Amino acid sequence: MSVSVINPLSVRCRIRHLVSASLLLGLSGCGLFGHEKAPPVPKLASAETLYNNGIDALRTRRYTLAAAEFEVLQQNYPYSGYVANAQLMEGYSYYLKGKYPEAVQQLNRFIGLHPTSADAAYAYYLRALCFYEQIADVQRDQQGTVESMDALEEVITRFPQSKYARDAQLKIDLCRDHLAGKEMLVGRYYQQERNYEAAINRYQRVVEDFQTTNHVPEALERMVEVYLDLGLTDQARKSGIVLGYNYPGSKWYRFAYSNLKRYKLLSDNFPVPGKLITAPKASAATTTPPTAAGAAPAPSALGQQPGAAQPMDIQKAPVAPVKAEPAPPDQARVL
Repeated sequence: MSVSVINPLSVRCRIRHLVSASLLLGLSGCGLFGHEKAPPVPKLASAETLYNNGIDALRTRRYTLAAAEFEVLQQNYPYSGYVANAQLMEGYSYYLKGKYPEAVQQLNRFIGLHPTSADAAYAYYLRALCFYEQIADVQRDQQGTVESMDALEEVITRFPQSKYARDAQLKIDLCRDHLAGKEMLVGRYYQQERNYEAAINRYQRVVEDFQTTNHVPEALERMVEVYLDLGLTDQARKSGIVLGYNYPGSKWYRFAYSNLKRYKLLSDNFPVPGKLITAPKASAATTTPPTAAGAAPAPSALGQQPGAAQPMDIQKAPVAPVKAEPAPPDQARVL
């Protein structure tokens, strides 16, 4: 009687093939039996109908459908009088959906094709908001903050008299405060690690490059601490004097004054710390900027009734901040 010998290698190969086949079936099953809805596909109609359907979709917050309606219009009626408005409204639809890269791409398309449009200021402003909404927390890379500042500055440079310039400047100030907060975060880390030279460089950058931000008093006080740790008493006194004359009521000057007094480095040049009523608040830009969709001022086309024979005019948005900045919590002193 013959006995068949099973090759272990062939068994392992068969098991591998079975596992691979089951994985493929599982993946295909996800696609076949998944519950994700396919994106809506607009029905081809006249340019006017597509445009008004897109406006209706925006009003009912069906942003994906709205973008699709405007895109179909552009593809099938490239010479229609509705095209320019459809391009801008598609970018707005993507913005409301939170698809900021797609919104930027569409707005760049509008700006490139209609640089002299009456709605160009709004397009530049909305594009800047797309970058602004993506600003990361101070603990992460701040390249997005730099891009946001560049886009906001372009609004001010190109349209200084527009109603968007003031809000763009306010947001630039918040971006600068955000960048200063990042420098302070890194500086405090270096100080804790006793890498004093690196810490001083970060604090000095805040004092020199971000003078209008709320982080300057703390940066000066941290410089006093580091210089005292290094035994550089003259530099510590100079930093303390600058802090005292510019922010006499700040809690950071009270900390610096106390440290310098302990080292017997005070002189008549130092003002007496003012009475601190409330602790300074942290800058709103040091928190993660809000990213909820639906915050940009809506083009006035959304207030029109569909069925017009001509494209609806998209007027400039109201001069209101895009988002109400949340009240920041009191800043706790670290270290």
